[in-house]
Amino acid sequence: MNKAGEIRVIALGLIRNGERIFVSEGYDPVKQETFYRALGGGVDFGETSRAALEREFQEEIQADLTNIKYLGCIESLFTFNGRQGHEIIQLYQCDFVDSKFYQLESLVFSESQTHKHKALWMDISRFKSGEFRLVPEVFFEYL
Repeated sequence: MNKAGEIRVIALGLIRNGERIFVSEGYDPVKQETFYRALGGGVDFGETSRAALEREFQEEIQADLTNIKYLGCIESLFTFNGRQGHEIIQLYQCDFVDSKFYQLESLVFSESQTHKHKALWMDISRFKSGEFRLVPEVFFEYL
């Protein structure tokens, strides 16, 4: 997460396979709540959001993307781990180049030496029913 009082610019990739989407699982220890969001990450200074999207997928899960299409910009205000967060999300629709990613149920990846994350395919209906939480909620407009 960014420093207090800073706005973070991120690029996220919405990857759909039929009625499933590929998401990363997160957990807020203060709220004791599991949530899910599209994969991606921070845009570095001097880097386009599209380049950041491709870099983040390569760094995190060694995946190349294709059919990349810009969907829009989302502003997200939230609280995570007891701290206020503010993100500007550049959202892209995309597909995996390698079909093996569509066959996986889930995979574990590392953002750093200490933070392990799980990415998995989830049925969109499970988010729409409220069984699981997709963040930010405005993502539903793009499904």
